Amino acid sequence: SSNDDEKDAREFAEKIGIDFRVFNIEKFISPFREIYNDRKILGNIKARIRMVVLYSIANKENALVIGASNKSELLTGYFTKYGDGASDLMPIGDLYKTQVKLLARKVGLPEKVINKVPTAGLWPGQRDEDELGIDYFTLDKVLYGIELLMDDLRISEETGVNLETVNRIRKMVEISRHKRVLIYIPKVSIRTVGLDFRE
Repeated sequence: SSNDDEKDAREFAEKIGIDFRVFNIEKFISPFREIYNDRKILGNIKARIRMVVLYSIANKENALVIGASNKSELLTGYFTKYGDGASDLMPIGDLYKTQVKLLARKVGLPEKVINKVPTAGLWPGQRDEDELGIDYFTLDKVLYGIELLMDDLRISEETGVNLETVNRIRKMVEISRHKRVLIYIPKVSIRTVGLDFRE
């Protein structure tokens, strides 16, 4: 994470009275830099190593890992499978990004935090909206239409978002489904984990 992000996180943790620790994971990532020269692959490795560290701490302290993914990210697959998409609890997982900002204002988070450019911090200059190819306000309108089971033409007409963009977002939702479900297990018995056994 950037120094600014770390500083903001530290200030917020102090304000609400929670423990704050920093772990440098570069020594775990650097061997992969010798193998891969693709920043997306390295970014996913970084997200997974972060989660390994978080789960190691949780295991040691008999705690749970809380995730920060929101509904916009989860529906579009904009997270790393077994990385930032892994957690025991996602308190904002059923809120769109625009709703998260509204909630943040309602509970009194600092404006400088609310207005930060959304980024996973996986490489310098990375921005969510650049990678998604759309701003969250527009994305969330389309995703809400999909949630309401509207067809693409109606979503386009009701939101003013062009049909091609609506089609692209629906495709993102469809092709990322594998990220949102438990591991696929072929059904060969009477009751199968993930299909018949749903916890």
